[in-house]
Amino acid sequence: MVRVAVFISGGGSNMVSLLEDMAREGHAGTPCVVLANSADAGGLARAEERGVPTVVVDHRPFKGDRAAFEAAINAALEPFAPDMICLAGFMRVLTEGFMEQWAGKMLNIHPSLLPKYKGLHTHARALEAGDAVHGCTVHEVTAALDDGPILGQAQVPVLADDTPETLAARVLEQEHRLYPAVLRRFVAGDRSPLILQS
Repeated sequence: MVRVAVFISGGGSNMVSLLEDMAREGHAGTPCVVLANSADAGGLARAEERGVPTVVVDHRPFKGDRAAFEAAINAALEPFAPDMICLAGFMRVLTEGFMEQWAGKMLNIHPSLLPKYKGLHTHARALEAGDAVHGCTVHEVTAALDDGPILGQAQVPVLADDTPETLAARVLEQEHRLYPAVLRRFVAGDRSPLILQS
């Protein structure tokens, strides 16, 4: 089994979709720990409800010293011996050194059809650009922001009356389909891109 650590910062809805899928028959991955950068992350309780160990590495004491924060993350992960990491709403920028250590073993989900709209405010940016379709992307994490090899995408149509909030809600539904599907394939050794239609 591939041991998967899931990193969160908030409520962890994508984390829940990953944990629930890994609990299904025939999955080659198993969640070994959920790590949050704040004890207030609502997803911690949701992980514990599912019997998954949790750990908190608060970023605040490490202000200005990302390397020390990441050393603390690695120390916290060590007892759980993860084979890979899934970022699921983890809102901290990781250094190149950390990403190199986990190269080819760290996935992220981003709320746009990469390479469009890297970074924040993706739904508003898609609306401002007049896009007809929007969506989400699962990719391998590399040193460049939102720029690793694409492993899967899901599209949603942009509706005439969409707001950033309504568009975000529809994209999130697709995130909950796409991320588990990509992870299931990834831990089984399949890195070919998966394209889902809404």
